[in-house]
Amino acid sequence: MPSPFPGMDPYLENPAFWSDFHASFITYWRDVLSESLPDSYEARMDERVNLVELRPEKIRRFEPDVTVTRGRPSRTPPATPSAAPSAVATLEPVTLPLLLEEQTRETYIEILHRRDRSLVAVLELLSPSNKEEPDRSTYLARRNALLHHDVHLVELDFLLKGQRIPLGEEYPPGHYFALVADARRRPDCTVYHWTMRQPFPRIPIPLRDPDPAVWIDLAAVFAITYERGRYARSIDYTQPPPISLRGDDLTWVTERARSRTT
Repeated sequence: MPSPFPGMDPYLENPAFWSDFHASFITYWRDVLSESLPDSYEARMDERVNLVELRPEKIRRFEPDVTVTRGRPSRTPPATPSAAPSAVATLEPVTLPLLLEEQTRETYIEILHRRDRSLVAVLELLSPSNKEEPDRSTYLARRNALLHHDVHLVELDFLLKGQRIPLGEEYPPGHYFALVADARRRPDCTVYHWTMRQPFPRIPIPLRDPDPAVWIDLAAVFAITYERGRYARSIDYTQPPPISLRGDDLTWVTERARSRTT
């Protein structure tokens, strides 16, 4: 059963589904891309592992080593009859939070040139961690380093929440974006933009000269991901959307979701 929305399904921003959707979309995007790439290229999946420090209020507290404090005289009999009573050190534990780190994994696609295994392009589907601190700064630093090399960068933003990737000018109107940063045209970047009421566009994946770009139908990739993920039977469309919407957008999303349940 297809999604009740013509393009991106905002209910997939629910943390219960996003991680699975992200990994699956990257996989099927790689598969569709591989079918169109010339023989001199190959598409491979890779991943980054980030360590995120958990907030103290979300950490289960453990009892660490004890500390030595001065206390009342011990009631334990002295070791020898001649030992004089005196104040002794007692062991009094304190409870402190441990610094725990949680691993987050971000999958992306690399296009390689077969002859020398050199990197041609990096394809990203942004995650909430890319758009919110503390991981946002790390992602932007990696992104900036990549933009200083002769490597194409394609970034898909299917998330309404979080900060947009910074550009030199204001974004055009829209809810969702695809940024195609061709290394031969920097500092310019081609921005594809659409609303939640519109279907996904086709976007180009640039390659090396003289090879032309490969065009990918994002709607086809999404349809495969949604169908094979069986999200239609897992998402409760009777509930409010998992993101903050206002006015006409909220009304429209609610009506589309209800159409699935009627």
